[in-house]
Amino acid sequence: MIRLRLRHLVCLLAAVALCGLAPVHAQTYPSRTITLVVPFAAGGPTDVVARTLGAAMARTLGQTVVIENKVGAGGTIASTFVARAAPDGYTFLIHHNGMATAPSLYRKLNFNALTDFEYVSQVVDVPMTLLARKDFGPKTLPELVAYVKANGDKVTMAHAGLGAVSQLCSMVFRQAVGAELTTVPYGGTAPAMNALMGGQVDLLCDQTTQTTQFIKAGSVRFYGVTTSQRIKTMPDAPTLAEQGLKGFEVVVWHGVYAPKGTPKEATEKFGAALKAALKDPGVVARMTDLGVEFVADAKLSPEGLRTWLKQETERYAPLIKAAGVYAD
Repeated sequence: MIRLRLRHLVCLLAAVALCGLAPVHAQTYPSRTITLVVPFAAGGPTDVVARTLGAAMARTLGQTVVIENKVGAGGTIASTFVARAAPDGYTFLIHHNGMATAPSLYRKLNFNALTDFEYVSQVVDVPMTLLARKDFGPKTLPELVAYVKANGDKVTMAHAGLGAVSQLCSMVFRQAVGAELTTVPYGGTAPAMNALMGGQVDLLCDQTTQTTQFIKAGSVRFYGVTTSQRIKTMPDAPTLAEQGLKGFEVVVWHGVYAPKGTPKEATEKFGAALKAALKDPGVVARMTDLGVEFVADAKLSPEGLRTWLKQETERYAPLIKAAGVYAD
């Protein structure tokens, strides 16, 4: 009887000890390096955003945030990798509009953007800019629209590859102008910009993170920004809409995701570090220099990202279908 009582007492004490340790263990997250997966090449627009935020987040989290670039298939390789990663709170994905366009662009996907992830938060918006090679004839947007309508597929427009927002922007431009032109895919933003600068193509629509320096240097012909309102970093730059191209609005938005089943504690702590990074003076200065726009607080939540992704998926589906652009 005494032995049984002692045994019960030992078990009880062990259970109490484990219960007492559970909250302490939970508070140790993160206890090791966190990986933030970027679907595009190092040095590209999304990579710049990720590395800027990751460095600031590491200070809040007390652990290194490693940026891992998994390039290919319009971002779907990275998305698939994260969807299949262990849901332990140590793997996250930062992706742009490609999460919304992939279901329409690809006939076969190994993930479902609306069901295979935990949502963390939206991050920042990056305006797009419409450019031409410096010696291109049309000097104003109305002149450009008239020229494209008159010359059709003789006009070439570069983009950074299938699934890139620059490709999406080219689709919107063609629809807004009501004329076909020849699109030329490249293996990333940098090659597309190099082709424009080298005079190999006529037009390019890409993000301020990549184009601002060339616009300010006068190395390209600049027609305007693709946002609904003028942007703070270039207040004198007109929007395409105010110049008569109605309904033209393309903004690169970014969201952060985790594998389905990732503990809420991990996504919330990572999200809190993300919000703190967006208020870091160094991050604010860097993002402002690049023309990045900070999103409203209402979007900095799992529900904000979920709602926006669904809306954007539905928005782009008919546009992509009409363009007849698909990949297996």
